[in-house]
Amino acid sequence: MNLSDSQTAAPAVPRRVSAMEAVLAHLRGAIESGAYEIGDKLPSEAELCRTLEVSRPVLREALRALQTMGLTVSRTGKGTFVVAATVEDPTFGDYAASDLLEVRRHVEIPVAGYAASRRTPEDLDHLAHLLDRMERETDTTAWVAMDTLFHLAVAEAAQNPVFRRVIEEIRDALARQSAFLNQLGGRREQSNREHRAIVEALTDGSEQDAREAMAHHIDRVETTLTDIVRATRTD
Repeated sequence: MNLSDSQTAAPAVPRRVSAMEAVLAHLRGAIESGAYEIGDKLPSEAELCRTLEVSRPVLREALRALQTMGLTVSRTGKGTFVVAATVEDPTFGDYAASDLLEVRRHVEIPVAGYAASRRTPEDLDHLAHLLDRMERETDTTAWVAMDTLFHLAVAEAAQNPVFRRVIEEIRDALARQSAFLNQLGGRREQSNREHRAIVEALTDGSEQDAREAMAHHIDRVETTLTDIVRATRTD
């Protein structure tokens, strides 16, 4: 966004912080401030639930997010231990966020261009149906599952089975990343708009517009991830 854009854009409406985000911010702040040092074991789930006055499911979501950020590791039967003092590169399944983004730029952007020139009417119907369902969906877990299906469908529309195989390989990581961004970045509505732009470009058969729409989508994913990693801790 250039300066003139930022001057005329409407101010963003602050997003309501969920209970999980509040717990995560508290624990992350405690780790980054040194209250919990590398090697320390966090209090038990029962103790944290009592202290923070939250339910166990909320706490467990926050603990999973800490682990995704690379700040902690969970050891079965032993508890959760601090392994880093600052967030560097979140990990989604088997892949670091930076590696995942690099591959997505080199694969999904050109794939969108191929899909614009090769898609069939059936491909467009499938994508439009998926997009409609995503825009109506209120359950985050269901939306995340459809998000990965959307990216698979774009790869299928490129009519090259290798592209689909690549997306299949990173499908679990994409789902984990999508869930993470929705929990901490409120990405769902924005992502729906970006997906809509991709489908419109595919429908128009514009390779350039499709590549640009996918590039914009991945740019926004990276921006949100960066904002989460750089988030100012709260005391």
